[in-house]
Amino acid sequence: MNFGIPSLFYLYIFFSILISLKCVITKNLEKTKKRTYSYISLRNKEKGIIINYVEKTNRAYFKRGTYKNEKGHIYKLSNIENLLYANKYVQEGNENFSSTTKKLLLTPKVGNKMPEGKKPDWFHVAAPTGTKYNKLKEDIKKLNLHTVCEEAQCPNIGECWNIGTATIMLLGDTCTRGCRFCSIKTSSNPLPPDINEPFNTAKAICEWNIDYVVLTSVDRDDLPDGGASHFAKTVELVKFSRPDILIECLVSDFQGNIDSVQKLAFSGLDVYAHNIETVKRLQKYVRDKRANYDQSLFVLKTAKEINPQLYTKTSIMLGLGETKEEVIQTMQDARKNNIDVITFGQYLRPTKNHLSIVQYISPQMFEYYKEEGLKMGFKYIASGPLVRSSYKAGEYFMKNLVNQQNKKKNVKNKI
Repeated sequence: MNFGIPSLFYLYIFFSILISLKCVITKNLEKTKKRTYSYISLRNKEKGIIINYVEKTNRAYFKRGTYKNEKGHIYKLSNIENLLYANKYVQEGNENFSSTTKKLLLTPKVGNKMPEGKKPDWFHVAAPTGTKYNKLKEDIKKLNLHTVCEEAQCPNIGECWNIGTATIMLLGDTCTRGCRFCSIKTSSNPLPPDINEPFNTAKAICEWNIDYVVLTSVDRDDLPDGGASHFAKTVELVKFSRPDILIECLVSDFQGNIDSVQKLAFSGLDVYAHNIETVKRLQKYVRDKRANYDQSLFVLKTAKEINPQLYTKTSIMLGLGETKEEVIQTMQDARKNNIDVITFGQYLRPTKNHLSIVQYISPQMFEYYKEEGLKMGFKYIASGPLVRSSYKAGEYFMKNLVNQQNKKKNVKNKI
């Protein structure tokens, strides 16, 4: 092939432009990298190692690799355990960390694909079995009902079902919100509620030999009242057939709609539950943007004001980066809003597309929060790594509280 001088000249120009572009792009990338990333070394006294982190906008990452500690020993940083130790150290209030660094380290991340290390021994539970468990499972399938125990992959399903506590999920299995900790499927336009669900639920509950039931649901922002009337109808049917059964309703915030709260508060339920989920600072990272801390507290306070005979209840997940002070503050806020019962449990990540675990909380710390809460005046607290909002909801003490309240109601009615 014959190339003339003009052709070679144009080729030369073309390749020169390509090389220049490459240089410009590389230079800009390096500038961006320098501007976006700043490497900081955090001293971890507990392990005596240097852990390198990268700060990028509002996130914190730790860089995997091999490092030397102060004595010159090689240390391989390959799992998130070291990050957990660093977080523990931050929570203890070490002032060597800047406030920005503390905030970043104590913030959960979505889609973090790094391994979270081995779960502590206290997370091992037996596989669900038992006569009562098998019957409940069979009936739920037959009547086309849903339980949050199954949908949310609760580790306590066998234990709760076998002691006579079931948590039934109303209004379908698809949520209109997308909280970053929850494994329940979502859609902005889920199927309409099953009109037979209240009847089927009441029928199933009356056939089971259970004395405490938790009715919960997905969020249904697509419905005018958020599903409150559907809930109320179910409660009324259950109470009509079995007046002695205790009913707890774990509901959404109904977007702060007082009419919806009132509809449910007067339906005949015994416990009005709604979960705050986490401390105030972490709300925007953990929950859907339509939910918020103050709205949740308002709903619980309103339910109590509308019907003072109700017990109000909330739940908090730990291990998302909250500090001890923030948990104590959340408990104080709950008591100021007349919440009677609170539960604490360890957040466990359903999939890698959900929030990462920032730290595992020890059983001793759960016990500490329980003791502090009882001092504040909570009537009942369930606190432990495997506790969930509905965990052992019908436990003896809780049943006793509600039964005592019901006796007082009967005495007043006779007078």
